[in-house]
Amino acid sequence: MQTVKEQLKVLTDGIVETIKEEELERKLERAVREDRPLRVKQGFDPSAPDLHLGHAIGLRKLRQFQDLGHTVIVIIGDYTGMIGDPTERAETRPRLTHEQVRENAQTYTEQLYKICDPDRTEVQMNGDWFSKMNFADVMDLAGRYTIAQILERDDFTNRFQSQQPISIHELFYPLMQGYDSVAIKSDIELGATEQKFNCLVGRELQRAYGMEPQIVMLLPVLEGTDGVKRMSKSIGNYIGISEPPKEIYGKTMSIPDTMIARYFELAVSLRGEELAAVKKQLATPGINPRDLKRRLARALVALYYNEDDALAAETEFDRIFAQKGLPDEIPEPAIDVPASEDGTGVWVVALITAAGLAGSNGEARRLIKQGGFRLDGEPVRDVDFVVALDGPRLLQAGKRRFVRILPENVNYHDRKA
Repeated sequence: MQTVKEQLKVLTDGIVETIKEEELERKLERAVREDRPLRVKQGFDPSAPDLHLGHAIGLRKLRQFQDLGHTVIVIIGDYTGMIGDPTERAETRPRLTHEQVRENAQTYTEQLYKICDPDRTEVQMNGDWFSKMNFADVMDLAGRYTIAQILERDDFTNRFQSQQPISIHELFYPLMQGYDSVAIKSDIELGATEQKFNCLVGRELQRAYGMEPQIVMLLPVLEGTDGVKRMSKSIGNYIGISEPPKEIYGKTMSIPDTMIARYFELAVSLRGEELAAVKKQLATPGINPRDLKRRLARALVALYYNEDDALAAETEFDRIFAQKGLPDEIPEPAIDVPASEDGTGVWVVALITAAGLAGSNGEARRLIKQGGFRLDGEPVRDVDFVVALDGPRLLQAGKRRFVRILPENVNYHDRKA
């Protein structure tokens, strides 16, 4: 292992807060003295199937711990995911089934190995211990924390004071995340700043179970492509680390100019003189922020794919937007769709959904109403529009998603004569 001083310099870079720094130093000193790797934990609830750039901030820090010889434990919250983290929620989340959560979790391992070393990563489901608890065990866990402590959390206090419902199972979320730290005997837990309360519960529960409390290291929260709200799959302002290169590139080009330096810092880990140079260029009159955004988009694609894919994504972007052309490859899927009531074509909402450009008819309606759908290059705003499929039709959702519908690839059902 490197010296404690060397490790601290690497590990605290980019960290917003460490609780507590002197304890971290002591743990590292002991690890070096005893040649014993520290156990470093971060948890992810698979409430949606994709990991995004916001998640990647923690994953890259976990990789730094690995490179310094420590053990990383990634907790996939198949049980906590059924509740959903109540952080910053003004109402109870809809509950997911265990099957839904496990299905989402299937993609996580492959995605996290884009960053973490698979040979030095333990992946554990917290259902491995929660599913074995009987009710007496649950009561024992609940007895180690008080309602007063739970209500120190602003989310719950605000909802209580505004007479918004708080379900009992939501109160268990921080206890469950905290118990994960007990179950795996973590030395350090990483989490975003918004996770501070949950991570501190882990410290308290470890004390309650007679263990040395973990260190909490809090990471910054990355805003999404809207530049306002934190990056979130449910909000739709995310850039997934496993999305195709052209999607990563295109979404990056859509971020506000005010976010360019922050993305360079948090999503690409640009530091020191290089980051200062980016900020200086952004403040220089006559400099087009778009050029820096292109550099950022290339860097992100190269980070999760390679340089060749980054250049290909840029070429594709230029073809579509700068040159007003079309992608080299446009999917031509076989679709199964109901015919319109009069049998003259296909309801546009059903067509968008069947083509995979929307996850549901409701989402397709919103896409149309927001002006985000084009048919053969022309915007469609009427949700009752009927599309005649008497020849090839080009569908476009948003700025980057294209599908070509060929009549021979369409299977009609419930078609009237």
